[in-house]
Amino acid sequence: MPNEATILLVDDEPHVTDALKRTFRSQPYDFLTATSAAAAQKLLESHHVDVVVSDEQMPGMSGSEFLSLVRKRYPHTIRMILSGHASLTAAVRAINEGEVYRFFLKPCNPVDLIVTVQQALQHKRLEEQSRRLLREYRRQAALLDRVKEGNSELLHLDTDEQGALVIDESDGEGAVSELLAEIEQAMKGR
Repeated sequence: MPNEATILLVDDEPHVTDALKRTFRSQPYDFLTATSAAAAQKLLESHHVDVVVSDEQMPGMSGSEFLSLVRKRYPHTIRMILSGHASLTAAVRAINEGEVYRFFLKPCNPVDLIVTVQQALQHKRLEEQSRRLLREYRRQAALLDRVKEGNSELLHLDTDEQGALVIDESDGEGAVSELLAEIEQAMKGR
C-alpha cells in the first residue's frame, strides 16, 4: 500500500533529520531529506511533497527564506519551521514570508510534531476537496446555463435557500420534463 504523504525534512545537521524520521517511523509517510535549502529545492523540483519541515538557521539560506520560495512555487505544500533559537524576529519572518503552518522550537515534543503533521495533512485534504468541489460546481453551473439557454420557454430558473432548483413553468407545458431529459442526457455524456 502506498504511503499517504511525502514529507521533506531540511536541516544542515543530518542527525536531526534522522531523529525526525525516527519520530515518524510508525506513520504512513515517505521521507526525503536535505541538508541545505538548495538541495531541498532540487528535491521539490523532482518530487511531489506534501509537507516541508525546515530548520530556520542554515548556511546559505534561512529556513524562512527557503519556505517563502516554497510558498511561491508550491503554494499547496504545507510549510513548518524547526528552530533551535526562540527569536521573535525569525518567527514573525517565517509566518509572514513563508506562511508557515507551525513554528516549533528544538527540541520539540515528538507527539506534538506528529499530531501537527497529521492536522496539516487533513487541512490540505480539505482544501483540495474544496477546490475540487468548486470546480465541479462551476462545471455544473456552466452546464445549467447552457441548458437554460436552450430552453427559452422556461420563464424562471432559480434556486431556493437549500440550493434546490426552482422552476416556474407557467408559460410552457412539458418544459420541466424536457429540461430534465436534456440534463440527464448531458450528464451521461460527461
